Amino acid sequence: MRSRKAIQIIGCHAEGEVGDVIVGGVAAPPGATVWDQSRFIASDGALRNFVLHEPRGGVFRHVNLLVPPKDPRAQMGFIIMEPEDTPPMSGSNCICVATVLLDSGILPMSEPETALVLEAPAGLIHIRAECRDGKAERIILRNVPSFADRLDARLDVKGIGTITVDIAFGGDSFVMAKAADFGFAMAPHEARDIAVMGRRIVAAANEQLGFKHPLLAGWNHISFCFMRGELEQLEGGLSSRNACVVNPGKLDRSPTGTGCSALMAVLHAQGLLKQGDGFIGRSIIESRFY
Repeated sequence: MRSRKAIQIIGCHAEGEVGDVIVGGVAAPPGATVWDQSRFIASDGALRNFVLHEPRGGVFRHVNLLVPPKDPRAQMGFIIMEPEDTPPMSGSNCICVATVLLDSGILPMSEPETALVLEAPAGLIHIRAECRDGKAERIILRNVPSFADRLDARLDVKGIGTITVDIAFGGDSFVMAKAADFGFAMAPHEARDIAVMGRRIVAAANEQLGFKHPLLAGWNHISFCFMRGELEQLEGGLSSRNACVVNPGKLDRSPTGTGCSALMAVLHAQGLLKQGDGFIGRSIIESRFY
């Protein structure tokens, strides 16, 4: 049987969160910037539907499209396709893209460390990859600028009442809720309940609070609920166990790079995290980003 369409995809994950990478068979979409190209992918829907829907995909899968960079400082651009969104940036997906680029030889690897610059739809991401025996073993990235948009905002959630949340951007837009307000211990068996509550919080936050990015045209909504656990000291710095509720209602297996960045921006705005301080983000399955 002959196939009418063939796309080359390399499977990858970051701390359990799938972020496969398209390395061939798809032409770069139209657009003057990588952001514009990502808006085309989002509105057109054809590629998203092909790689993310069953039988090839599912809500567990994210897929990244490599594109030539628009910024001359970058070695490669990439567009992130999540189950229901085409976001400005994703930490776990960026880790997957960098790993695939180096492990597959698309970009040259230098041991023990390779420096490269990737262009996400939201902007440039500076990468430092620790490499050994032809394998990228650890990816360190510098994210796009993160910021707290609203602190201690009051939000009415049907069936719950009024809670206090923060709105922040860390490469994507988040409503940050405190797990203690809902009696969550941030344990794996609570995953479904956290996901259901998170979707309700996002819906209420978009209706009552909203978000508009100052530079990314059209990014005018809150994407995710980031359910944050209690702060604690771990390995000499702050840490918390958190859960990012990804559309249409699942938890990120990884600690969520953009969510950790948004939380760090909130903690900095609250005076709890100073420049240069470390933070360890943990998921409810104890996967970690440092």
